[in-house]
Amino acid sequence: MDGDPRDPEAAAFAELVSAGPVEPRDAMPDAYRALLVRQIAQHAHSEIIGMQPEGQWISRAPSLRRKAILMAKVQDEAGHGLYLYAAAETLGVDRSELVDALHEGRQKYSSIFNYPTLTWADMGAIGWLVDGAAITNQVPLCRCSYGPYARAMVRICKEESFHQRQGFEILHTLMHGTPAQRAMAQDAVDRFWWPALMMFGPPDAESAHTAQSMAWGVKRFTNDELRQRFVDMTVPQADALGLTLPDPELRWNAERGHYDHGPIDVDELREVVAGRGPCNAERMAHKRGAHEAGAWVREAAAAYDAKHGAARAEAVVG
Repeated sequence: MDGDPRDPEAAAFAELVSAGPVEPRDAMPDAYRALLVRQIAQHAHSEIIGMQPEGQWISRAPSLRRKAILMAKVQDEAGHGLYLYAAAETLGVDRSELVDALHEGRQKYSSIFNYPTLTWADMGAIGWLVDGAAITNQVPLCRCSYGPYARAMVRICKEESFHQRQGFEILHTLMHGTPAQRAMAQDAVDRFWWPALMMFGPPDAESAHTAQSMAWGVKRFTNDELRQRFVDMTVPQADALGLTLPDPELRWNAERGHYDHGPIDVDELREVVAGRGPCNAERMAHKRGAHEAGAWVREAAAAYDAKHGAARAEAVVG
């Protein structure tokens, strides 16, 4: 089912994708399954790793209200990771396999979470820019060809939309504050703008997976199309906030009906994805440490399940 499109099985799968959605018990090409496992796992890992840069600021948030909101957001991200791991498991992989692959460097997570969060304003920049980019990427996934993934994304996108508004509100508050607060907000945006644009991946000409992913209905738009959509959405919001986006090439192009923008630094993106970003080692060391520290919980849960599973089996036999 992975080869010649004239193959009857390949043609049948193309029809299934067109009619959609594809469900776990449907026959699917091995390559389709592998592509989904890679993408959903990376998405799940990103949600879990993404708890770290914001979790570091819960205790340092400037008010009890801000602490509560940020704590709720981090909890949402944990939930998103769980939804996505569950969706991946419908493809026949075990969650522990995916976690091991992350820990061993065989699977990746979003490059954005390898940048440090230096000030409180970074919580606003992450909410506004990073979650805004995530929404741009993820809303089309609510209509992707694989049913469990699409359904998980519906709830995730609703919550990400709230997170984006929260980030906008933090920056709006800072931009109506003291000169030092306004400078802090601008500095955060200066540092997160380009990494946010890199979240959409390499330019289309250098993307290894986009063409096949679109052919199978997993992706509905290319990297560059999504990046353009995000820029067009964000520039007016930056104007409303009074923030300057750090791109000297950013300007409205009346002929195209879009904003022109400068190119992303593909070399930097490759370095970060390869594990050589500012916080890669720190993020993974923390993740592995937390996993090891929680081993006793997993062991206790497995023992409890085994004990009560045996008891239920005896009751049925009896």
